[in-house]
Order: sequence, then structure tokens, then C-alpha cells
Amino acid sequence: MIGCLAVAACLHAPALAGAWAGFAHPLVRPPVSLVASPARVSMVGAARQAVTVTSFGRQPVVVEVARAGYALDLRGRPRVARSRSSWISVRPRRARIVPGGRTTFVVASAPPRRAEPGDHSELVLLVTRPLRAAALSVRMRLGVIVVVRVRGRVVRRLTPVRLRVRRRGSTRHLELLLRNRGNVTEAVDTGCLTLGVRRRGRVVHLRPVARTLLPHTRGLAEFRYPKGWHGRAVVRIERRRRCPGLALRRFVLRL
Repeated sequence: MIGCLAVAACLHAPALAGAWAGFAHPLVRPPVSLVASPARVSMVGAARQAVTVTSFGRQPVVVEVARAGYALDLRGRPRVARSRSSWISVRPRRARIVPGGRTTFVVASAPPRRAEPGDHSELVLLVTRPLRAAALSVRMRLGVIVVVRVRGRVVRRLTPVRLRVRRRGSTRHLELLLRNRGNVTEAVDTGCLTLGVRRRGRVVHLRPVARTLLPHTRGLAEFRYPKGWHGRAVVRIERRRRCPGLALRRFVLRL
């Protein structure tokens, strides 16, 4: 998803997309379809970045800009959060795009002078006005996650809180709760950590499902383990090069 630095890709979800896909012919273009490029943007300090939005729909659209806070839930799913005072401005605030056309929005960051060093996330929403398509009102919201890095001392500190077994139907997972006490976004993947599971004298290394963890938040890293494993196991967190601030810990579980 995103690397340790700053940015991330976006939520783009057309309203009623599922309903539209259910009856639309595969060769017929939808009334509204937008793509933002680049989808991943990062800025350091006061900076500017152009984002080009292209319309692949069959109707002209009016796109309006809004801003919101950005957050991840415990499992790393992105969500719109309550906005704090924004450091981001976008120009133009509104644009009309014809089918097959494109327009460029300029995102500018302006952190305050005494801003805390590290990564700061915001969400720029590009929202289309409702269009009538048959009996449906079609609208699209394209979200661009912007993370501004403020220069200063970088703190990287990941703390394991707990490890537990979670059952999902016929499969089982290990869930490691992590707290990011640092000031930069961390990519939790095989470049960050693995779990070494010792059972009956044999050690198996488990890889996490890739996700990101924002500064000063907590989240779950998930690991799937083989079927048929039961009984007592010793689990050690193994730190990789990309996460030097990860604290090491040992757990004893009954699988």
C-alpha cells in the first residue's frame, strides 16, 4: 500500500457502483468514471504537486474539491475522519471535465512554523455533482491521500502490545496489535517484521498481510498459519531492516 514515507493511494469508490455493474453492458462506458494521476503523492514542507484527473465516462461532469481528515481502522482500512485545521489548499476548487477530457488540480502544502516533525495526513476529496442515469442518481467521490512530512527529528518506534489467535471460518490467524509511537508512517510487511513460531522443536516463519500504520495510532498485523496446528507454541517477533525502531518481544500461545 504505502511505504514508510508519506503517501498513499486513494479511496476511489463510485456511489452505486455495485448496482450499476449489475446491469450495465460490459462494452458500455459508465456515465461517470474518473482516474487521478499520480495516485500517490508526497510532499516535504511547503510544496506543490499537480494531480491530473481524467474522465473516462460518457457524460460531462463537474468536479468539486473538499478536504477531510484521514485515518485507518484497526485492520488498516482507510476512512474519512473529522478534519483538523488543514495545511492543504487545492486549485481550482471546481472544474468541468468533458468525456475523454482531463483537468489538473494543484495541491499545495503549507505547514505552520511550529509544526511537529514527521508525517501528517490529510484527504483531498474530488466529488462529482449528481447525474441522472436511467432511474439512478450517479455520483463519484475520488479520494487522494496527501501526507506532508515536516522536517526535523524522525522518531521510529513500533511497540508490540499483544498477540492472539483469531478464527475465521475454517482458517485461523495470529493478530499482532502494534502501536506506532513514532512520528512517521510505517509499512508493516515482510521488510519490517516476521513471526518465528516454534512448535515441537520446529520453527516456521510467518509473514504479515501488508498494511500501513500512521503515526501515533495502533493497528493489527495479521498472519495466517498452517492448518492442523494445535497446542502450545512460542512466538518471537523478528525485526527486519526497514523497522529499526521495532521492539522485540516473545509470546507463548495455545494455537
